[in-house]
Amino acid sequence: MFGDLFEEDGDGFSSSTSGTGVKGRECEPPPPRGKIRFCGIKNQGGTCYLNSLIQTLLFTPEFREELFCLGPDELGCLADKDKPEAKVRVIPLELQRLFSHLLLVDEQTASTKDLTDSFGWTNNEEMGQQDVQELNRILFSALESSLVGTTGSSLIHRLYHGMLVNQITCKECGNISERQEDFLDLTVSVRGVSGLEEALWNMFVEEEMFEGNNLYRCSRCEQLVRAAKSAKLRKLPPFLTISLLRFNFDFAKCERYKETGSYVFPLTFDLKPFCEQNNWPDSEYSYELFSVIIHKGGCYGGHYHVYIKDIDQIGHWEAPVSLLNENSVDAEDPLSVLTGILAQEESKCVLVDQLGQKLMNKTGTPWSKKYKKQYGTISKFLQNHPEVFMLVSNGTRVALKAAVPATTDPSPTEPVSSASANNSTENTEPETAGDTEATDGCHWFDLNDSTVTAVTVKDIEKQFQGKESAYMLFYRKTAMKRPPEAIGNPAYRVPPHLVEMVQEENARLQQRRAEFDASSNSIEVRLHLAPHYHWQNGALHALSPNEDSIITVTFDRRRTVGDLRLAIYQMQDLWEGDMALTLAKNVPAGLHLYDTLTGEHMSFILLHFLWRNLKVKSFKCLLFNGTFNLSGFLRLKRMFLYLGASWHLRRVDWCEEIGEPLTDENASLKEAKVIHGDTLVLVEGRLPPKVLFQKLKLGNGAEVCVERLMKEEDLGLKDLLLRVQMGVPGEKAYYPSEEFLWDARRDSTSRGLYAALASQYGLTPDSLLLAKHLPDKHTWMPISNWVRRERKGEYSIFLDSTGLTLSLFCFVCICMKNLLIDNNKDFNTLEDEIGQQRLTMEEANHNTRCIFSLAFIVALQGYKI
Repeated sequence: MFGDLFEEDGDGFSSSTSGTGVKGRECEPPPPRGKIRFCGIKNQGGTCYLNSLIQTLLFTPEFREELFCLGPDELGCLADKDKPEAKVRVIPLELQRLFSHLLLVDEQTASTKDLTDSFGWTNNEEMGQQDVQELNRILFSALESSLVGTTGSSLIHRLYHGMLVNQITCKECGNISERQEDFLDLTVSVRGVSGLEEALWNMFVEEEMFEGNNLYRCSRCEQLVRAAKSAKLRKLPPFLTISLLRFNFDFAKCERYKETGSYVFPLTFDLKPFCEQNNWPDSEYSYELFSVIIHKGGCYGGHYHVYIKDIDQIGHWEAPVSLLNENSVDAEDPLSVLTGILAQEESKCVLVDQLGQKLMNKTGTPWSKKYKKQYGTISKFLQNHPEVFMLVSNGTRVALKAAVPATTDPSPTEPVSSASANNSTENTEPETAGDTEATDGCHWFDLNDSTVTAVTVKDIEKQFQGKESAYMLFYRKTAMKRPPEAIGNPAYRVPPHLVEMVQEENARLQQRRAEFDASSNSIEVRLHLAPHYHWQNGALHALSPNEDSIITVTFDRRRTVGDLRLAIYQMQDLWEGDMALTLAKNVPAGLHLYDTLTGEHMSFILLHFLWRNLKVKSFKCLLFNGTFNLSGFLRLKRMFLYLGASWHLRRVDWCEEIGEPLTDENASLKEAKVIHGDTLVLVEGRLPPKVLFQKLKLGNGAEVCVERLMKEEDLGLKDLLLRVQMGVPGEKAYYPSEEFLWDARRDSTSRGLYAALASQYGLTPDSLLLAKHLPDKHTWMPISNWVRRERKGEYSIFLDSTGLTLSLFCFVCICMKNLLIDNNKDFNTLEDEIGQQRLTMEEANHNTRCIFSLAFIVALQGYKI
């Protein structure tokens, strides 16, 4: 996997990959670190396994600091690569540079290109994915070979070396035959076991018996005897690496496969039962998990990322959004789900009828389908748990009792297993998953190539099984404590020459960001000076074509209009009086003025937005021809955005007469039949919306009244325009009518109308009395302010007493009386009384004519008889 360990490499401190520079967005400097303060690693194509292992080694503080202790006098310097007598140890040097970059350089991602070059990867090896367990062994072997002859030659041995012993005990004479093995990592089986502790028990506690046809030849007895084979851990390393055998071979199908079943591993565990010696201090047997390399995919390919515990607390951990929104309850346990719902309520009390709906919103399944068969109705379930729930308001509401145990995450000092997760609520105080994360001040993070996110202990439990599951486990002795000065200090024990190199790199990055920021925010403002222009044919034109009337100024768009005005004052020494800045734009007719800049504190970022949305104000009609380059507009919608909402376009026909308007904004120029050379007229005013007479139920001969409005109105389907008249107190007359726009979307009943009018005139609804005028009958229909309820069986039906939304239309006259100053509830006026008398006389005359006609018909019938 690795080539020449001392391959020549270029000097400098750069994280950029090889390749030529590219202008444009490629010149944008890398962004600084985010809130988490960690640096990710770029994936070169298939190096996710390398990135995960590098991050694990970085967050092994003891390994990192031992590597930093090796100075240039032992490792050499990359600047001496051309000297034949110099020996440059490339791999540890590149690891030092990469570690210092990941710790201190203000950049979101770093590159491993220089490190992989030191491996001797010259044939696109970075594009092919390798096994991270194999890489771990090869990298340690390469480091040991590279550090021979230095004080760090025993680095790997001191931190990772362990020893186990295989023993065969003769059952006849008691003779023990043993064979000692060294290891840098333990490989444990996954198939057929439930977790790590069971696998270690099978390896180091259970004995394999030699008996029957499988006897053992004892060297002391010199014959075949019964014997027992076992293994024990003789020496425990400070850091224990465990590789899980996720990949197996199916001999029946002759193919490889990945073990995706559940495999539980603890956060902390005791190795004393598996060791040969049991008289060491207890702290020597205790280990805690600090890194989990995860493999996602199958046996023929996938992706690696790593969960890491921040031992030195140099990162900034924030609770994930999922943890803030939901306290990770077990969806299969209705008690946990209902407790979580009630705990999230501000009032801590919920209607029992609404609890089922809230449960379905949370779990996606109603109570009747998920829990009813096993637990009964939700009311019965609440009654069966009086120690948790308290029914109030005659059983219509439910609340949590004061001391209710809440579901918590397993403690970092206990195994993360299903059994411990279920029993963790016993004898514990209520706490959230975020609280359990910070019991020792160290938090977990997911380092996935360039992306770094915060995770919880609960997320580690999700890696027990599935296609995305744990592949390598890294433990450290709990007795290894970090010094106080290392907590929160990423520069701890970093060599001065690397710190200086990092500072120079940060200075270069800061300068690049400042230059890029200035260049990306610099705009050219073209100043047209008023004394050099005159008004002609509705537009501004330069007095002299040869005179330079335009001054170009480079300006920072983040600055304000006041700063621009001050800069112009300083440029124009001879300018007298005040200065008005107005947005201008060149059109074929000339220079047109738009909005005047009045806000001194308006930034040019907002000004750029206004410039893109200019609205014509200084002319009413302008002719455009082919020189306007209509073909540049792909769709008419862009043209309408350019013109503004208060203008529309009309086409000029071959007779030079203004023709039909262009109304379809989504039509292309080809669909609108606009070609080069066409003349369009820009007309002020908005086009009325299309109205179908069939929809308005207008037939032949119908009369339509057109009224000029004082202002533009945009009435919706539920908006009613009413004419309201207030009664004159003590008189049968009304004040002149006023227009009132009633939004019936909120409440379309008579009560809503009363409330709207009361709010308009500053009265209470009870002090008003409304009536609708029926001009044909010269009468008034009262509009009552109450709702009638009819009861049918078990159901209540609410009816609006007037059917208001069906009986009121726009321009209906509504008369209103203020009962506080007018006790007369009669709405009739003198005109109404005269009209009623006239209708009565007409009805009497009509009845007389009908009686006379009937008598005449009867007389004729009698004559015939």
